[in-house]
This record gives sequence, C-alpha cells and structure tokens, in this order.
Amino acid sequence: MTDGPANPSPSKRSGYLDFSGLARVYARRRIRDLQRVDASRTQENLLRRLLWRAQNTRFGKAHGYDQIRGVETYQKAVPVREYAEFWSDWWSASYPVLVDATWPGQIPYFARTSGTTTGRSKFIPYTRAMRRAAVRGFVDMLCYHLAARPQSRLFGGAFLGLTGPTCLDPAAAETSTGAVSAIAAGALPGFLSHRVLPPPDLADLPDWQEKIRRLAPLSLQSDVRCLGGSPNWLLLFLAEVSRLQADATERLVEWYPDLELILHGGVNFTPYRNRFKDLLEGSHAETRELYSASEGVFAYADRGDGEGLRLHLDGLVFFEFVPIETLSSITPARHWIGNVETGIDYALVISTSAGLWSYVVGDIVRFVDTNPHRLIVAGRVQQGLSAFGEHLIEEEIADAVASALSTLKLTLVDYSVGAVRTERGGHHLYLIELTHPADLAVGERLAASIDARLSKLNQDYAELRERDFALKSPEVELVNPGGFSAWMKSRRGLGGQNKVPRIISDEILFSDLRAGVMISGKGGTCDGT
Repeated sequence: MTDGPANPSPSKRSGYLDFSGLARVYARRRIRDLQRVDASRTQENLLRRLLWRAQNTRFGKAHGYDQIRGVETYQKAVPVREYAEFWSDWWSASYPVLVDATWPGQIPYFARTSGTTTGRSKFIPYTRAMRRAAVRGFVDMLCYHLAARPQSRLFGGAFLGLTGPTCLDPAAAETSTGAVSAIAAGALPGFLSHRVLPPPDLADLPDWQEKIRRLAPLSLQSDVRCLGGSPNWLLLFLAEVSRLQADATERLVEWYPDLELILHGGVNFTPYRNRFKDLLEGSHAETRELYSASEGVFAYADRGDGEGLRLHLDGLVFFEFVPIETLSSITPARHWIGNVETGIDYALVISTSAGLWSYVVGDIVRFVDTNPHRLIVAGRVQQGLSAFGEHLIEEEIADAVASALSTLKLTLVDYSVGAVRTERGGHHLYLIELTHPADLAVGERLAASIDARLSKLNQDYAELRERDFALKSPEVELVNPGGFSAWMKSRRGLGGQNKVPRIISDEILFSDLRAGVMISGKGGTCDGT
C-alpha cells in the first residue's frame, strides 16, 4: 500500500471540510479496542443477549429460550434452517406485519434480495439495530484504511457508491421493503451522509442505465475519494466515464486524482482483479472488500487484497460454521468462533437481532487465520457445478476464468456457466461478455485455458475430462456488448444490488439467460458480426 498525497489535487477542490485528521485519531482508538476483543467471549455474550431479548417471542417460547444457557445448549435446541422454512413456518402467514414472531416487536424493514441463484426475491427481516451494526462494520473497515495511510485525506472529498435505489416501498403501517442499501442509508452518520454520491434525485432513479449516464459526468466534476460497489457494476460505470473522455486513457488517476479507496463486494473479485490493476496504474488508491449481505455485514478487509476478511464480531450477528459435507445431514456438525479451524469449507450460519436463528446464509467460507479470525468467501452452497460428478465449486471456476482472461490479456464484463446435457454425457457452457469484441478463435482459446486450469485444480474434473466420455470439453459463447445488462433489466432490474448468477444448475433459468443475453453464437464475434 502506498500513502496518498498530503493535499488535494489543485484541479479538484472538493468544497468539503476535511476532517481526516480527526478520523485517524478515532481509527487508532477503535483499532486498539478491536485488538483487545476476546472473540469467543464476545460472541457467546452476544448470543446470550439475543436469546434474552427473544425469549417471549413465538419462536423463543417454541424453542425454550428461557432455559438456554450457552452455545452448546442453543445448538441442541435450535436446528439449522434455510429461508424457505422460516418463510413458511414463521413469517408468511402475517407478512408484512411481523410482530413478536421471531424477534420482539414489529419488524420495521424487510431487505429484498436480488434472488441471485433462482431469480426469485426473498424478504429478509431487518431492524434498526441491525442497520446501525452494518454501518459500524463499514466504519471499522474505513478505520483500517486510515491506519494504513498516516497521511490519508479520505474525508476531504466525496464517497461515490453504486448501490440500488435508496427509496423504500411501504408494505404496511410502520413497515417498509427495499434493497438493504436503501435501509442502511438511513443510518449513515452525518459526517458521511452529506458527501455521498449520487445525490438523492439520482440515487432514487429506477433506471440503472439512466443513473450511471447522469452520474458519470457529475463524478468527473467532483473530488471523489472513495468508489464503492460490486466489481462488475463498477466496471460498467467506469466504462461510461471513459466514454466521456476525449483521449483514450483509461486510468483512474486521470479521472479521480485523489481517489484513495475502491470498496467492493457482492461477487468474487478474482476475475476482475487484473482489470482493476490496469485502471489503478499510477494511482495511490487501494482496493478493500466488504463482506455484506441482505442479512447484515459479516466481515471486512483489515489487511491487503487477498489476505482474508476480518469477522465483524460485534455486528449483532452470532456466527456458526457447518462443514459443508455435513450440511444436508439430519444433525450437521456445528462449530462456532470458539472451535473453528483454518482450511475447512464451512457453510455460514447466523443468528441476528432481526430474528434469524441458525439461518443458512448460503455462502461457503474458509478461515485463513484464527488470531484474529479472518476468512475468505469460497462460493455459494447451491452454486457448485456437478452435473456430471465433477464437484466444482465457485472458487475454482472463478480462478479458472480469471487465469484464462489473464493468459489471453482479456478483460471481463460478466460471465455465467451452466451444463448442457446430451445423450452421451454433456459439457459446460460459459457465457462470457468481454469489454472488447473478439472472434471465434478467442472463445476457443478461452475454453481450452479454462479446461486446463480446472483439470489442475479439481481431481474429479480432471478424471472425467481424461476419459472424455461423461464430460466433454467446455465451450465458450461470447455475449454481445450489453447482453447481460439487457437480460438483467428485463428479468429483475439493473443496479448494484442485483447480480448475474455465476453458476446455474436450473436448466430453464440457464436457457432463459442464454437467450436473453443475445449471444452471438460460436461462429460470430462479440459485437454480433
């Protein structure tokens, strides 16, 4: 990491009061507090507080919360559940007015998910306490950025975030629904809220394309110090910024000379890393990941890119970790922060102050350190690809795609993969949208490179490919420019909260995606010629 300039660029005076010095003082104090945290004690005490608060709810009475005294008895009393069970057994009958069901009082918010895997939205209970805890996790991540840069001027300019609309939809009296970004926006501290882009009139635009078209020139007139969003949407936005430039330079330092931080999350960063490296050439900005979801903020980067994410232990989320191979059993093995191990793939399970109890988030995580606890997100529980017994996980597929792109010096807009079955087996089909047009030969080379990398990463895949019977060589079809955006807009809407599903096991959904992205076919180019 390199430190930023001591003073803002003379070409872009922000007009904001720079209180970065005060922020660094707070950051040092906060980090000292975090370093003294006893992880096991903090999490166990949190669980006890959650149980005490919820003991008189219908869920608490049904599970004997008044008799639970610790982690072990809690895990015996409360089984692991997925969203569908909560919805059918505890929420759907009275939704959207949920009172004393799984959390005391009336639930004020429901975070509407993007339905990444299935295309169907979920409605996750969210409370004001969870909202404050999420913002605290974001601020903690900023503290580590400030600690790494003694001369930081992060708070001397604007924060630009590519999130969903910030408006909430009324669902009932005193209850609203919306993207989790819209819910969290209401809890931003005052020192941040007045310097956030886009401004309210743009933030609430439902048309994502119109939003970035209007936000791009506004950002060039602003002293942007922080960019935030999922990597794929950030690249689409930066492509619009590039389009406004008179020269062919594609470097962030030319557009935002005092940019210090790119905050990303939501999708695996690996396939996009090289593209951001190119964009950041000559810049003093760094990238940091925030691991958040519609259920809360779970972890954040306290070190450099790829070094793991530090658990947000006081974010009103009690964490459990189920070895992925036991998740489908009647009595899955359940670990917590007191006994997790590094190098094991766990399904993340959470209990929160919004009434989620031993709730399966759907992510696979792997610890890289336990002092303090840092993890990486290895993929999704339901997003493995094993149509033919290959047992690929999302992490391996992302690695192979990133390796192929790097080898061929290509940059990515988005991609998705599914299985194509035939009478004699089948193959994997990758739908890949590149930033620049390419021809059939490029698609073939991408497929070959992905195939070779996966054969090194996964023994089951290698054995199936060696026989070339059940699993044929993969194919790549190149998506027309804007193809994924067109499909997302038609199916579920554009925006930072919505994501293209990476791995699709549902054949109907994959067929719909394949038709909707306007692929050019194996014999054409990426621009349809």
